[in-house]
Amino acid sequence: MTRRLHIAALGMMGALLLTACQSTQTDSNGETNANDPLPGQALVNTNQIKAHLGYLASDALEGRLPGSTGHEAASAYIAAEFAKYGLKPAGDNGTYMQRITFRNASLVQESPTMSIFYGDTNIELQYPKDFLTGKSMLETKSDVTADMVFVGYGVVSEEYGIDDYAGLDVEGKIVVSVPGRHTTLPNEEGAHISSGAERQRYAVERGAVGMITVQTPKSEENRPYSRSLNYIHAVSMDWLDDKGTASKASPQLKGSALLNIETSKLLFANAPMTLEQVWASMKDGSSPKGFDLNAAVRLSKETEHKDITSPNVVGIIKGSDPILQNEYILYSAHSDHLGISKSVEKDRINNGAMDNAGGTAIMLETARMFASLAEKPKRSILFVAVTAEEKGLLGSDYYAQQPTVPLAQIVANVNLDMPILTFDFADVIAFGAEHSTMKKYVGQATAKHGIALSDDPWPEMNLFTRSDHYSFVKQGIPSIFLVTGITSNDPKDDAENMLMNFLKTHYHSPSDDLFQPFNWTAAFNFTQVNFSIGYEMANAAERPMWNADSFFGQTFGKSYNLVKSVTE
Repeated sequence: MTRRLHIAALGMMGALLLTACQSTQTDSNGETNANDPLPGQALVNTNQIKAHLGYLASDALEGRLPGSTGHEAASAYIAAEFAKYGLKPAGDNGTYMQRITFRNASLVQESPTMSIFYGDTNIELQYPKDFLTGKSMLETKSDVTADMVFVGYGVVSEEYGIDDYAGLDVEGKIVVSVPGRHTTLPNEEGAHISSGAERQRYAVERGAVGMITVQTPKSEENRPYSRSLNYIHAVSMDWLDDKGTASKASPQLKGSALLNIETSKLLFANAPMTLEQVWASMKDGSSPKGFDLNAAVRLSKETEHKDITSPNVVGIIKGSDPILQNEYILYSAHSDHLGISKSVEKDRINNGAMDNAGGTAIMLETARMFASLAEKPKRSILFVAVTAEEKGLLGSDYYAQQPTVPLAQIVANVNLDMPILTFDFADVIAFGAEHSTMKKYVGQATAKHGIALSDDPWPEMNLFTRSDHYSFVKQGIPSIFLVTGITSNDPKDDAENMLMNFLKTHYHSPSDDLFQPFNWTAAFNFTQVNFSIGYEMANAAERPMWNADSFFGQTFGKSYNLVKSVTE
């Protein structure tokens, strides 16, 4: 069977599965509920959610890896559902597909070398025992030798009075930093300011030619070096622009490395302070200070490249107001997952049922509900099933930078990623809501359905910057990341423990599959709230606005969507 015929066959199987499960508008148990309180008489059909989830998380799709037959079939299925609901295609050339070219980069495992030089000393390190290195998106061979400078956390923020590069000359040198961040930074702002992408930008702007990360006892405890060894064969990915250049790559940076905790100490052997002394200086929460390491390093490696394509799937429900229909509420959910693991285990397919077949299924049901309204909301509703989230938010980053509708007319983003549907939740969390007037609409929607709106219970996890909504935030669009909360309507449920058990046991594992105990009341209620948030915003007199005191609004907001004062 050819690849195209195989994709068509998989898509047909999904359509048959959905047809078999379809019914009239239903409640959480699949029963008709004419008294549902949703506006516009749009009712949730959990049978459809079950069918979407059952197909998207099936073994037949082999984990939905971007560029694979399985992900192409998932995308075809989503497009077919959009067409069934009457959504207008908003991809390329009148289709639902926004086709993206990606570069896959694989490290040639025999190639990495790393040497440390100071005085008459020359230390050869062993890969991967002593160090790991990233792949190059630009070159198949890279080799750099340069002096090293320790830059603490390697973070700069004018807003918070931080400059770890102050007094240091890193032009033409390789910067060495420790994981973590300044304790003076607020959680969500700190997650952005201290992110890997931002640290890379700070280094490049100051002329660095390479970056090395050394461990601390805390980073080793939180994420052991041994865990990173599990990913040395993983393929890195980036999207390519019209000139074939990787979007996130910097030609200036020629080398990178992560060292294990013992090897990390060797970089400081000829420096003013040992690494142990640096660690000691950090124990009271103080930020480490930078200095020259009085040593040089050579880094080399080889990378293999393979270019592929994978689509975002985009559809629109046109608004009813002749003016406001030119503004869009954007729903996003990532359709990809991790594919098939390289493992000796019997079950190697990463089905991604919760992550994120569930979120995609709920987005599809939300699209059907909006399409079923006799009177459409005033603003248009834009649905985007994005690819390559698991590779670094790539599909959403591409769409946010190259949208198929004018960027200024996308007024808000509601992102659905991995709702944990294992208990009858009593609350939801809308990461990022406090940064904009979207919080008002989230509050209205949750109150309507008797569901509490909770604050972020895990600020240290930096979740606001870890899903696709963040791509839209960086383009100035007020956004939230909506997830189920940590309390249950059933007093017998230890909801937070159930959620943490999923994260510890099933997250990014083949066991995130259809054999988990799904709670369809949770799916029903989450879809209700999700629909209502968009409905409230789509019919509001004013577009959502960034709050005047929001760091993200001040950093990325535009003149047309930033409240001018706190009291305004």
